[in-house]
Amino acid sequence: MSRSTKLTIGLIAAAALVLAGFLLIPDRGQDTPAAPEASDSAGPQLVREDSPRLSEGSSEVVFVEYLDFECEACLSLYPTVEELRAEYGDRVTFVVRYLPLHGNSVEAAQAAEAAKDQGEFEAMYKALFDNATEWGHQETSQRELFFSYAEEIGLDMERFEEVYDDPATAKRIEQSAADAQALGVTGTPTFFVDGKRLEPTRVEDLTDPLDAALEG
Repeated sequence: MSRSTKLTIGLIAAAALVLAGFLLIPDRGQDTPAAPEASDSAGPQLVREDSPRLSEGSSEVVFVEYLDFECEACLSLYPTVEELRAEYGDRVTFVVRYLPLHGNSVEAAQAAEAAKDQGEFEAMYKALFDNATEWGHQETSQRELFFSYAEEIGLDMERFEEVYDDPATAKRIEQSAADAQALGVTGTPTFFVDGKRLEPTRVEDLTDPLDAALEG
């Protein structure tokens, strides 16, 4: 199967999940104010100094994904993002921001942050998505499972637990969600290239902005 075909399948699957309602913030029983328009310029609400990076590219082009590790559409597009990283990762910086919308997605983000503290964000990012069917959409905390991933990665478990439970970690995740709201991001996954929000329905909607930014 070609790269283009695999990317298209991922986008089609994600689009189907949008229609099924997986990408929407759950109704909390109150009116939600109109979201502000997303900014077209990169800034602290889009990328902060402590935002996790999957890659550091040689150019100044930045690809940002607001995600929820428990989101079905994020899982569907995970292989697509990996394909993009394989193609552009040496030139483009790939940044992850958190917008937790499901029961265990905050704790999953805590696990990712705790791994990032030891330089292993990418390993935990992959472990969470690769094992999503094991822990996702469970009614109870999946803390023990997340800790088992950390052990498999080979992390210092005492340090991992310290960062996982640190209130500062929760505040960083809350800040990311607040940044998403300020940018008008209400669902996951949401992508930006150099501050411009993408609305992908086909492969070119992701690759063309990257190509244009790299050529600019």
